[in-house]
Amino acid sequence: MADTPTNDPTPVPPMSAVKAAAIQFDPQVGLENKDANVARGIELVNEAADNGANLIVLPELANTGYSFDNREEAYAHAEEVPDGPTCRAWAEVAAARGIYLVAGIPEVDGVDMFDTAVLIGPDGYIGRYRKTHLWNREKLVFEPGNEGYPVFPTPIGRIGLLVCWDIWFPEVARILAAQGADVICSVNNWVWTPPPLFDATGKAMASYLTMAASHSNGVPIVAADRVGSEKGATFLGCSLITGINGWPVGEVASPTEETTLYADLDLMESRSGLIWNQLNDLPRDRRTDLYDPLLGYDGTEIAR
Repeated sequence: MADTPTNDPTPVPPMSAVKAAAIQFDPQVGLENKDANVARGIELVNEAADNGANLIVLPELANTGYSFDNREEAYAHAEEVPDGPTCRAWAEVAAARGIYLVAGIPEVDGVDMFDTAVLIGPDGYIGRYRKTHLWNREKLVFEPGNEGYPVFPTPIGRIGLLVCWDIWFPEVARILAAQGADVICSVNNWVWTPPPLFDATGKAMASYLTMAASHSNGVPIVAADRVGSEKGATFLGCSLITGINGWPVGEVASPTEETTLYADLDLMESRSGLIWNQLNDLPRDRRTDLYDPLLGYDGTEIAR
């Protein structure tokens, strides 16, 4: 595909330059591991901040690990959001380092539990997203979120959140983009998918789904997965950060190694990335008159 025509060849400086980091590590379930999980996550966040990152994403359930045997064990691990000890610890590091931090946590709210992603900034807690598409035995532990797909305005841009299995449903990234998200932060514990788990290049299907969602919506995605094994479950790694064109910025992470990926992004690029040429742009070409009512969209879009 040819480059988008332009009459002005002068390079445009980034309007909202960020250095994004996707942290891939191995938190383990068990109350005896919880403090170590939080400490290790904060250690890696500080390391990413030392390397200049100011938008940092940790995996799903980053403070507890994933494989709860039963609801009692899950309740023992879960915390209130944002007043629990893990959110407070994350808020402290976000304030100290002047960063925006996204991370997954099991949330308890009364008798209900949710698989939640939180967004915390230099000035404290900004908001949460409760996972709406639950995977396998998650349905026996968590309630599905019913608060929709929020997009949070911040000084660096509008940030949308999704969790793991959500990426298999194109509506999620589409709705976040339609609400004006400049970047989507994806927290994950990718596990089994129909074989093969990896292609010849070492990428998992989730890598391609992330790339496709990014490409078709013109929005970068910072996707942090975990690695390691836990109670018979093996996690797939393959974290990645995409640009507005959907291609990974740099490498896709290993399936097995702890690592932190970095990418320099201009979050304002997403506001023009939907325009591909003089006759094609994604919002205009979508036949919302035909399929939006079927998908439950109300037709309202935010100018980008």
